[in-house]
Amino acid sequence: MMDFAERDLRALWHPFTQMSEWMDGRPVIIERGEGNYLIDTEGRRYFDGISSMWVNLHGHDHPRIRAAIHEQLDRLAHSTLLGLAHGPSIDLATRLIEIAPSGLTRVFFSDNGSTAVEIALKMAFQFWQQREDRASRARTRFVALKGAYHGDTLGAVAVGGVEAFHEIFRPLVFEALRAENAYCYRCPYGLRHPDCGIHCLESLEGILESQGSEVAAVIVEPLVQAAAGMLLLPDGWLRRVRELCDRHGTLLIVDEVATGFGRTGCMFACEHEAVTPDLMAVAKGMSAGFLPLAATLTSEKLFEGFLGPVRDHAQFFHGHSYTGNALGCAATLASLDVFAEEDVLKHVQEMSTYLAQRLEALRRLPAVGDIRQRGLMVGIELVQDRTTRERFDPGERIGALVCMAIRKQGVILRPLADTIVLMPPLSVQRGEIDHLVDALVKCIAQVTGE
Repeated sequence: MMDFAERDLRALWHPFTQMSEWMDGRPVIIERGEGNYLIDTEGRRYFDGISSMWVNLHGHDHPRIRAAIHEQLDRLAHSTLLGLAHGPSIDLATRLIEIAPSGLTRVFFSDNGSTAVEIALKMAFQFWQQREDRASRARTRFVALKGAYHGDTLGAVAVGGVEAFHEIFRPLVFEALRAENAYCYRCPYGLRHPDCGIHCLESLEGILESQGSEVAAVIVEPLVQAAAGMLLLPDGWLRRVRELCDRHGTLLIVDEVATGFGRTGCMFACEHEAVTPDLMAVAKGMSAGFLPLAATLTSEKLFEGFLGPVRDHAQFFHGHSYTGNALGCAATLASLDVFAEEDVLKHVQEMSTYLAQRLEALRRLPAVGDIRQRGLMVGIELVQDRTTRERFDPGERIGALVCMAIRKQGVILRPLADTIVLMPPLSVQRGEIDHLVDALVKCIAQVTGE
């Protein structure tokens, strides 16, 4: 019988992977997880430096969460929410409302981040179309940031700013209004900088001033544009966006898929600026990396816009077979218990401070052009010339080479082009941070020939 590697090469199609290149190598086959580590079929241990694509929170096989899943499995694995209800989904919806920004009062479950965003877009669109006045029904457009990433389903692709996606799927996606990215190398921490004079909200303000009456919603990632390269949005920016949306009567959708559940040091990134959106998408770390689960939280005002006689067909037209899966809900409830029992947010804040101190070791490397950090979300941008910010030739794939080299040091990372992403589990310890940073220093120097 063929081994796993051979069968992988014959049967699997991997996401975001050029399979011709993949089939020239021998894949690492992960067999099990222990704490913050992954172990392959050869017995090699790897520190999970990207939390298994940003989903793992408390380490692999956390006993509290595993026990909750087993306990739920003895009662019910899954039952639809279409025409029925069950305890785990009700309990979790109640808990989410308790910890979410004040004013979010309703929870619609789904399966992953893309669908959570898709649902938010559809809710916003249908909300306006069901209003009685013609002016409200004219609100059919969405505003998003350049460089944004909100997922891979077609609506999420439309509001995302990945040009390659738009070129490929152009006939299938609607055209969003695109505001300038607020990140600036020269003023990453202020809404106006005396040297460049750029007001980080001018583009968004201009769009809403000229076309605000057509806008159903503005969608943004709070504080950090994660897949864009861990770009930090200016302090106060999100609060100003909320004010602009209120001024122009449009809805605000916040995509907390990457930033939610403790990554930035608060349960949700919105809390840093005391902002309540009209809709909030959460996923990834929601079930602490155990099972696929996502949710879209909304305000009571938006929920009430879908109430009416059955004959009016005003119900929200969306649903999934596995919506509110009982096992996923049980895992998430247990994860929320872990947050409280283990004082996770305090630990994240302490480890974020320590990680920031250790990352200073990277600044002596000429190829490190920028280090961007918010909590335990980090982007390390590699450049050919730090003074001019000249980038490496994309064909050299420097970021990928660094991430391949660091595997030999017992660390799993994945780049965003030439930005190395660090997003360790929230349960990361000081010694693991030391190993991660020391290995990264060594591998960046090795790959860039320093």
